[in-house]
Amino acid sequence: MGGEIGFGSGRGGGEPLPWTASPSLAPRGGVCHDARRSVLIGPFVRPCVMTAPTILVFDSGLGGLTVYREIVNARPDARLIYAADDAVFPYGAIEDARLIDRVIAVMERLIEAHGPDLVVIACNTAATVVLPSLRAQFPVPFVGTVPAIKPACAASSTKRVSVLGTEATVRREYTRALIREFASGCEIALVGSARLASLAEAALDGGPVDEAAIGAEIAPCFIEAGGSRTDTVVLACTHYPLLIDHLARLAPWPVNFIDPAPAIARRVVDLVGPAKRRDRVPAQAIFTSGRSPSPALRKTLESLGLGEVVALDRLPAAGTI
Repeated sequence: MGGEIGFGSGRGGGEPLPWTASPSLAPRGGVCHDARRSVLIGPFVRPCVMTAPTILVFDSGLGGLTVYREIVNARPDARLIYAADDAVFPYGAIEDARLIDRVIAVMERLIEAHGPDLVVIACNTAATVVLPSLRAQFPVPFVGTVPAIKPACAASSTKRVSVLGTEATVRREYTRALIREFASGCEIALVGSARLASLAEAALDGGPVDEAAIGAEIAPCFIEAGGSRTDTVVLACTHYPLLIDHLARLAPWPVNFIDPAPAIARRVVDLVGPAKRRDRVPAQAIFTSGRSPSPALRKTLESLGLGEVVALDRLPAAGTI
């Protein structure tokens, strides 16, 4: 079925996510640090007010635009760079050791070229696999995103919550550890989608929206048993909010879709401080494939202030991961 895709207004929620810290000193004296915590969690980061910080938002594709949008609304005065490693999309298809090598190599080029004060890993798969290595490797603070299980369980009335993510995300031990820690008293359904991220990518790139395929991917989220039914769905992939209007329309009954992007943006503001002015600074987009955006995608990028698409020099070839 045809249709339009965009940044819908769907219902979201959440609170500051559990992975938000960095391993060392931020460049140019930005965020303040305390090195007493482990590399896995990241050292404690003391918030510092920064004027016009440079913030890099990184994802494997277009899903991180949902996070970018929230950050630019919170800090329009920041210099923002959106980087999509679309040369190897999707990350879920890459085994962990090779993914770590790939992301570190690309991040090295990005940090060298743009000198960010803060990096946001707007990808669940990358955050759950690569974030500890990034913090150990680079003297830049990183903010990650993980499935928003804690706020979802707190918000659920029926205590039936589904976690909709990529197949890679739902099979991670980290996701199961979050369930053990934060989902006491809730029935959790882990739903791995093989196609939803790619469907969102294709639609945002101007292709038709296949609602039948979307409906089939989300159907296992909706469970009715023992007199109660699912009332909350965690969107555990930043691509999925791109389809929020379709998700809401195709749901067999109303549910609360938890989008992590607002919570990530709040954590960014916690670390670099609020905006001192509301004038938007021109931003840049980078695609590691070197592609030229389609007219539909360029329109979306321009609507988000990403009017300039720039190249990234000396990028490792996709075949070298």
